[in-house]
Amino acid sequence: MTATSVLVTQRPGRTQRPGRTPRPRLPWANPTVYFVALIVVGLMLAPIAYIIIGGFRTNAQITTDPSGLPQPWVFSNYFDVITGGVFWRQVLNSTIVALATTIGVVALGLMAAYVLARYRFAGRGVLYAFFAAGLMFPLTVAITPLYIVVRSLGLMNSLGGVILPQIAFALPTTIIILVPFLRAIPDEIQEAAFIDGCSRIGFFWRMVLPLSIPGVITTGILAFIGSWNGYLLPLFVLNDAAAFTLPLGVQSFASQYSVDTAKVLAFTSLSMIPALIFFSLFERRIVGGLTGAVKG
Repeated sequence: MTATSVLVTQRPGRTQRPGRTPRPRLPWANPTVYFVALIVVGLMLAPIAYIIIGGFRTNAQITTDPSGLPQPWVFSNYFDVITGGVFWRQVLNSTIVALATTIGVVALGLMAAYVLARYRFAGRGVLYAFFAAGLMFPLTVAITPLYIVVRSLGLMNSLGGVILPQIAFALPTTIIILVPFLRAIPDEIQEAAFIDGCSRIGFFWRMVLPLSIPGVITTGILAFIGSWNGYLLPLFVLNDAAAFTLPLGVQSFASQYSVDTAKVLAFTSLSMIPALIFFSLFERRIVGGLTGAVKG
């Protein structure tokens, strides 16, 4: 019995062309897997939906029926938050911190990763291990000595006191992701560029940077979202309400309007929507960049 006849016997009613192998059935192509996935997605989205919908309700509705829908829909909670100057000032502070952190992380991480990936020197492995070890020290462990350093530098109660530590703690992840991208660049391209008279810096700008764009975008998105959602470091560094970022603003707003639950939910919804939109738009970039880093 030939292989073709075996394939035809296994899949009756469907002709099989000689010389072609059937596409393997994916192990997760099972209704049960999709059902479980839908349950997991629902459990993750349910709190977000509750917060957003809760902002369209009154405090009386939330007290009477905590899990019900707005009847009627109240838009004044969102309107009061949007028309107030506090929310937009905190959005501006978060944007400044996130953009500055992203630029610093991408610039410094790309330069450090380029040296570790393309140059051979004594101690390169130790230096790479040093950056990798930074992944094992979360911000919560170093918050006390970090607070002392920031205070000694005179950066307390300023956005710079949040930006610089965030750049430092985001560099290990950035370097770990970018090094495989830069190592995957063929040496023949570098040799051809040097033969054509391109300098090392010119090779970096003209060849390395364009070829590593997927990794740069991925690390930039991760740094931006991490900075936007940062709470612990701004909590220790920022004391002036005028310098609060959105996570601190949510906590401050919830304390100030602890009785007005509906307005607190509206403020929370508006504060998390920018990060959700940003992550949704660049989700494929993140996955593609991480996939490229693993392959490299």
